[in-house]
Amino acid sequence: MENENIMPSESEWLIMEIIWESDGPLTSAEVIHKLQGKLNMTPKMIRVLMNRLCQKKLLCYTVDERDARVYHYSALRTKEECLKMKSKKFADSYFSGNQATAIASLLQSIAFTDEQISELEAILEKSKGKNK
Repeated sequence: MENENIMPSESEWLIMEIIWESDGPLTSAEVIHKLQGKLNMTPKMIRVLMNRLCQKKLLCYTVDERDARVYHYSALRTKEECLKMKSKKFADSYFSGNQATAIASLLQSIAFTDEQISELEAILEKSKGKNK
């Protein structure tokens, strides 16, 4: 998962969002339909991006039993796995890999509710023993 070549681009991320939100596999036609209004791209380009996601091993597909021209796409990685990759790449790119500095920068730029602060405190508490 460390290979940055598998990181989805912004447009690929939108495709992954559609797949993650679905209850099961989707065809490219279904993905294209759900992306109408969200992505200004031709159906052909969306199919190219889906193929790239398969090459990056973020998506997989099965061939339709009744029509070999139709593929059913599913996610190979969870949204959480991809968010972790994206967060790590962000920290590496902008903060020389220093996650603490990255987090501090984000924390200082956002106004949090008391509930959100409690959530963050719980996350920090949970992560305390992970590196021991």
